[in-house]
Amino acid sequence: MRNLITPGRLLFAIAMMAFGVQHLIFAVTSSSMGPPWTPENRLLAYLIGAGLIAASAALAAGWQMRCAAIVVGLVALVRVVICYAPKLAATPRDPGPWTSSFELLAMGGAGLVLAAAVGSGRPRSGRGGALLELGRFLFAISLLVFGIQHLMYGAFVATLIPRWVPGHLFWAYFVGVAFIGAALSIVSGKLAPLAATLLGTMFFLWVVMLHLPRAVAARHNANEWTSLLVALAMSGGSFVIAGAMAGRD
Repeated sequence: MRNLITPGRLLFAIAMMAFGVQHLIFAVTSSSMGPPWTPENRLLAYLIGAGLIAASAALAAGWQMRCAAIVVGLVALVRVVICYAPKLAATPRDPGPWTSSFELLAMGGAGLVLAAAVGSGRPRSGRGGALLELGRFLFAISLLVFGIQHLMYGAFVATLIPRWVPGHLFWAYFVGVAFIGAALSIVSGKLAPLAATLLGTMFFLWVVMLHLPRAVAARHNANEWTSLLVALAMSGGSFVIAGAMAGRD
């Protein structure tokens, strides 16, 4: 499963680079951009877009990968603190900021795990070990929030499932339980590579079966494309965690 780091890194880099492109499109055209990356102003959009593209390109090319992964992870984490923490404090019952906050938290955590994983050897100690431990905790706590939201808002989640899939409500709750199970596995380290691999596969299937058809059908809807990229980043991040934790059970 250690080999999953490379495809996970590439999927994660593609998604984060696309987020950077979205920022630049917003900066030039002032067009809408879906959460969790909705820019506050055009100047920040330029800066964040250029930073994400540069760091993601380095990740994809295999150049200064540790530094690039830390940059990508910190961009996501800083946005949580600056943009979403105040919203959570002001409107704690609104599910929207919770979803956006923990999507960014998960991507930030995946970036830190990737930074640990692309270092020399297995990331068991030192700075690499600290990055892995912090990153997987952030990723897991995000999964826990997603799981609870699926259980709380199952009826809404069911409306997002394609019509041709039977048992919409069942799958909404099933995914919620799967999120919680994966979170517990990644935190405890028990069967974590298997759980993260299955999680990454599930997210990738969502990209192909759910998000891509919706984005193609609504080509000018930024929310749909952003949702697709979030799922792609989560898939890549899951595979990175699976590879990074291989052999640690």
